[in-house]
Amino acid sequence: MYPQGPAAYDRAITVFSPDGRLFQVEYAREAVKRGTTAVGLTFDGGVLLAVDKNVSSKLIVPKSIEKIFQIDDHIGVATSGLVADARRLIEDARLRSQRHRLVYNEPVNVSSLTRDICDLKQAYTQYGGARPFGTALLIAGVNKGPHLFETDPSGAFTEFKAGAIGMGKRDVEKYLEDNYKPKMSKDEAIDMALISLNNVSEGKIQAENVDLITIDVKGKYNQVKTDKIAEAIKKLGPKLESKTEKKE
Repeated sequence: MYPQGPAAYDRAITVFSPDGRLFQVEYAREAVKRGTTAVGLTFDGGVLLAVDKNVSSKLIVPKSIEKIFQIDDHIGVATSGLVADARRLIEDARLRSQRHRLVYNEPVNVSSLTRDICDLKQAYTQYGGARPFGTALLIAGVNKGPHLFETDPSGAFTEFKAGAIGMGKRDVEKYLEDNYKPKMSKDEAIDMALISLNNVSEGKIQAENVDLITIDVKGKYNQVKTDKIAEAIKKLGPKLESKTEKKE
């Protein structure tokens, strides 16, 4: 007798339901939807990543929470979902990037690295004895121009000019669709990223809770300091306050 109902397919990673769904992959996507919001933007001269770490307690040291990771001089990754799962993928990405430099004496191509990581993610949806990675990645880097890729727990990936992952994905992407301009400056891109995060934050964003990195077209990875983020938030004051007032 064959299993009946959707629940019968929940426990099997490699078995499709009658309507063509892999439930474990869908559950992995739900883990991403509950994760912190991460934003990525390409701008004139580079690409950036920004994350609101959503520190839930005053007892937590904000710097101890990592949501953006450097892979190489020209590549950074923002994560949302299960951080431990993300670290496994981050370590794999770093090893692949280092190996490429040693063998070919050149930086790895951003799209090639993204494809390799997604091949690994896809393998965990096809073979028994493991579960899908409960994390999505925003992979930002430069190779003859800035690139931004979003990966899915299924192993699919898409290149974006601007995008987001995590619990605020839909609202942030709606804001970006209405306001994003391809040739904006780095400062304009930083402002847009901060406004995007603030729009989906429970309260006004705090500089110490935001991770923000930029990578210029020369391949220079830069971690934006907290005081610089605080200055940008202060400058945006009226725009951020208007959002808070609307919520009230």
